[in-house]
Amino acid sequence: MSVNLEDRVFVSKLLRAVRIGTCSVREALLQFPKDTTDDSLVAVYHALIHYEADEDLRLRDALYKEEQDDYIEFLSYVLEKGEDLPQNIIDNYKKYYDSAPILHQQNTRGFLKSFFKVLNIGRKED
Repeated sequence: MSVNLEDRVFVSKLLRAVRIGTCSVREALLQFPKDTTDDSLVAVYHALIHYEADEDLRLRDALYKEEQDDYIEFLSYVLEKGEDLPQNIIDNYKKYYDSAPILHQQNTRGFLKSFFKVLNIGRKED
């Protein structure tokens, strides 16, 4: 896992923009750092996907909306300081997903990563 503090601060700003409604989740995911291997950022990527998936529930349940918004704000706060997310949060997403559908760089290497991922023959990283 490589950690890039600039990426963490950038993602913290994306999270805040999503939370206050100045950026859609889709826009945030498209702007997400490409090919990141930072476990904290991968967990946040999954959190954004879940945030988007629960949009209808947030509209119907004010308490749930508040809890989800607080969670997004917490993730943003931790990343803004350049810190790792708590391991239990990272582990919680890892138990459901082998990898995140994070976009790859727009180059030959990124194309090959995407291609092999579609074929489901990518190598597992240790």
